[in-house]
Amino acid sequence: MVYPAAALLVSTFIVTVIACSFFIKRMKQLQFGQQVRADGPLTHSTKAGTPTMGGAVFIPIAALAALIAAGLSPLLYTVLLVALGCGLVGFLDDYLKVARHRSLGLRARSKLAAEAAIAIILIILLRQLGLYSTEVVLPFVSLEIDLGLFYPLLIFLIIAAASNSVNLTDGVDGLAAGIAVIVLAAYGYIACFTGKTEIALFCAALSGACAGFLVYNRNPARLFMGDVGSLALGGAFAALAVVTKTELLLILIGGVFVIEALSVIAQVISFRLFGRRILRMSPLHHHFELKGWSEWRVVITFWAAAVICAFSGVLVYTRQYNGQF
Repeated sequence: MVYPAAALLVSTFIVTVIACSFFIKRMKQLQFGQQVRADGPLTHSTKAGTPTMGGAVFIPIAALAALIAAGLSPLLYTVLLVALGCGLVGFLDDYLKVARHRSLGLRARSKLAAEAAIAIILIILLRQLGLYSTEVVLPFVSLEIDLGLFYPLLIFLIIAAASNSVNLTDGVDGLAAGIAVIVLAAYGYIACFTGKTEIALFCAALSGACAGFLVYNRNPARLFMGDVGSLALGGAFAALAVVTKTELLLILIGGVFVIEALSVIAQVISFRLFGRRILRMSPLHHHFELKGWSEWRVVITFWAAAVICAFSGVLVYTRQYNGQF
């Protein structure tokens, strides 16, 4: 299993590097560039005009490679449908921002409605595959609780939270893509551990594609993934958590994404209730930038934290699986 996954990772890496090179040239010809928000750090003003929507390149490459490698697999189709569905929502958001010059893109309620529809489709597919289970495992204690009718709500919350937290994290060159590679490595291991070969191959393909994209996304970035990339990655993580029954463990495995999202929530609550900000700017990576950290220092620090979170999540999962909690 290791050799096919490694070959797939290397293949998608190479193909993505080549494809992104052509994509950047085309986006420059179309003058489709990133719009930098006025409320962001002043140092980010130089990023304006950088080609975006890189997710439209590496996500399809990973999906196609996984399909070729894994063959006919309903479980893989299910994961891909969620990832590509969220990616489509992101694509529409990017298109409105870049081509139609609507700075805010899709309205928040439109995104949530689309994510709710994706959650419903995921539930239907899981039922058809006989994989729908309303029981979730509490990490660290190996206690199973049956959510019953509340489980569909959990699936929706996972999809919405995962996709939007990755989107919030994608604010510094290389940050979200690098953490995605780490999270995918963790889920690739979990998939192998449980015998879900097709899911492990998908993780390898998407990890290689993210790494290939990272060649152009590292500081100073020549290409951004856009919402099409960040929402698709979040959708993929959500689907991986559901099909491997690690719904709650995703909080630990993707811990950096969670912290980034919580930093925004805490900032908003603090300002609305007390009229003061607890961070210099949210999400958290911007706080450290305004403290004088370079983008590269922020990225390396957050990557290191992501490795700790992912490794801890895998360790907890294996101990739970072996009944050691």
